[in-house]
Formats: sequence, structure tokens, C-alpha cells
Amino acid sequence: MEPPYTPPRLLFLSETTRVFASVTEFPAPDTQCGVTLLLSSMTNDSLEIAALYDAHAPRVWRTCLRLGVPPSVVEDAVQDVFLTAHRNAGRFQGRSSPLTWLLGIAVRVAANVRRTKWKPESLDDAQPDSRSNPEAQLQRRRALAQLERVLAQLPAEQREVVVLMDLEQLSAPEVAEALEVKLNTVYSRLRLGRAALTRSLQVREEVAS
Repeated sequence: MEPPYTPPRLLFLSETTRVFASVTEFPAPDTQCGVTLLLSSMTNDSLEIAALYDAHAPRVWRTCLRLGVPPSVVEDAVQDVFLTAHRNAGRFQGRSSPLTWLLGIAVRVAANVRRTKWKPESLDDAQPDSRSNPEAQLQRRRALAQLERVLAQLPAEQREVVVLMDLEQLSAPEVAEALEVKLNTVYSRLRLGRAALTRSLQVREEVAS
């Protein structure tokens, strides 16, 4: 039996810990955005999908951003995730949680967006959190910029695993289910991704010093 997975907070490098701990919250999408309005016009399983949206849209929104979806199209990406879930509801067999299933769809939607609509944008272009004070906003912008730079350097497969495990705190089996890969593949990509992040941040620290 696999021991319980404890989110490592990327303890292998203190700077990494500070960066990722600073950006655990992305602003939640507007509850009146396009996907909510679209779902309200559906029949059949619309209530169930709408309930999924209410429960998990902020996590899907945040994951899409962390996987490289530009802020200007992230609402469209979130809509695509839930529309895909609606169309494929019959394929959900309950082997994983609904959130794991949705994040697996989000990974594929994000990959498609990067291929077809990608353009350089900063995660900081996402909707600001009005609850934060100016100093907190500045620190968050810096952390987001740091996060964006280091994640952008990872190969897509490694980035997906790092985002889902170290940021979204899914277990390795959940990530394997979401990505439809073997468990050993998840561990391998995680190891390579963490090592690459360590090297990247070490170089940045050396340059800064």
C-alpha cells in the first residue's frame, strides 16, 4: 500500500517553497461568466454539471493558468473543460474523484490552447484580488512572475505533473488517472520536473547575487 502522499511544498529548495506558497490562490472566476450562462440553458445533466462547476471551477481556472493558458482566454478554456465534461459524462466511471477527472480534461484543453492560441502573457494579467493590500499584491505579482518563468521552462509533460502534484496537491495515483499514464511515469516526470526547477532557481539565485 502506498504511504499517504504529503505535499512536499518543494522542500528541496527554500526559494521554491516561498514562490509556490505565495501563489496558492488565484482569483476565482466570475460566477456569471460564459460557462455559467451556457450551462443554465442546458437540459439533461445540466444541474449536475452546474454543481460541478460551482464546486470546482476555481481549481480548474487556476490549473489552466498554471498550465500556460493565457489569462485572456482562460475563461474560454474553463468553458471548454466543463462542456467536454458535459459531453462525456457517460464516460466517467467513478474510478477517480470528479475533480481529478476535470483536471485531466483541463490538462488536455490547456495543451490544445498552447498549440493553437498561445501568445506570451503574464499570469499577473489575471484578475487582481481586490482583497489584498498593495504590498501583498506586489509580493504576489513577483511570486507569479517567478512561478511563470520557472514553469515555462519545463517540458509540458513535466509541467503537468508538477502543477497537479505540487500545486494542486493531487496524489500520484490521481495524477496517473488524470493524465492516463502509468504511476511510474508520474514519478519519473515529477523527479525530472523538480530537478529542472531546482536548477533553474539556483541559476536565478546565483545571477541575483
